[in-house]
Amino acid sequence: MKPNPTLFLLAGAITLAATGAALAQQAPRPENLIKWRQSAFQVVAWNSGRIKASLDTGYNKEQVLRSASVIAAIANSGLGSLFPAGTETGKGWHDTTVRPEAFTNGAHFAELGGEFAKESNDLVRVASSGGDAAAVKEQFGKLQKTCKSCHDDFRNSN
Repeated sequence: MKPNPTLFLLAGAITLAATGAALAQQAPRPENLIKWRQSAFQVVAWNSGRIKASLDTGYNKEQVLRSASVIAAIANSGLGSLFPAGTETGKGWHDTTVRPEAFTNGAHFAELGGEFAKESNDLVRVASSGGDAAAVKEQFGKLQKTCKSCHDDFRNSN
């Protein structure tokens, strides 16, 4: 019986697809996880700055709502999954600033992440319902306290 080149190519394609699927399921490299979390927090910082600027220099409800929505989306995106074992040290865009306690005190770390999500969701709610600058400023202060708490407990200062 003569070999069928079509079957040979099909078998090769199936093998390549299976290999690609297996590789795609491998965990991301630690440096990529560190880059992704550094990027996420840079976006949070940028949008926080936009909210602060709006509150300080002439309140723009639409701008605040857009920025608050971005922060809430990131806060609710499962940020904790960017802190797996093996990323306590290393370099993403720059050396990681996370303290080892983020990995050894997971319950408190998760609690602060939950508070971050709650306060960011509340900021979106306040900004979208009436959106009065004083109420937004008060809620933004609560959100900033969650950021500071996490930095105090889990981030090395540069």
